[in-house]
Amino acid sequence: MTLWICISEIAAGGADAIGQATDWFVGLLVGMDGEARRQVAFSVALIALSAKMAKADGVVTSDEVAAFRRMFVVPPSEEKNVRRLFDRAKRDVAGFQSYARQIAAFYADDPHGREDVLDGLFAIAKADGAVHEREMAYLADVAAIFGIEEPCFERIVARHVVPEEGDPYAILGIDRSLTLGEIRARYRSLAAENHPDRMIGRGLPPAAAAIAHERMSAINFAWQRIQLERR
Repeated sequence: MTLWICISEIAAGGADAIGQATDWFVGLLVGMDGEARRQVAFSVALIALSAKMAKADGVVTSDEVAAFRRMFVVPPSEEKNVRRLFDRAKRDVAGFQSYARQIAAFYADDPHGREDVLDGLFAIAKADGAVHEREMAYLADVAAIFGIEEPCFERIVARHVVPEEGDPYAILGIDRSLTLGEIRARYRSLAAENHPDRMIGRGLPPAAAAIAHERMSAINFAWQRIQLERR
């Protein structure tokens, strides 16, 4: 069963609102194999939490909708189902905390998966040119529920908010006192951990590969800047 067939079935049935109950979120994944289960969980998590983010921000911009479509390369035939899930989540009376806790529980043993979801939310938030104050507060709250510690959150912020003018040391999550050799080792570790193939292997849908490539680009650019500065 493909990702979009699963999304279509979820949109057509299930609960009256996404995430209305923890049992529903877990139940929709029952019977799927490991890869499909991870991909559907990631996709539904991003749809639901980005809808709640739009509600927190007070407006859904066309840029944000376009960013989601680019990120997932949504087939034209499935756009109405994605929109239906998005609208359900936005209308749901449950707070975003309920959604975030469900998703955090699913990724309980997968900190990288939680970071991938947060990365996707940042990519959507900044699509209109900036991550606005209420969006940043929302993302910080989601990160806290996900158990993402502040240094990791700050590293994600540095990648997305001002990656070209920002602090390359913050993007790599390192201290300026490290030697170039130590920084190189950190860079290689991050590059291996965040390679697009590896991210897809741990559940990022292939259609969402833009998230992986953007993260890798920010890591590479930060390393290049540090090399120029040190030499």
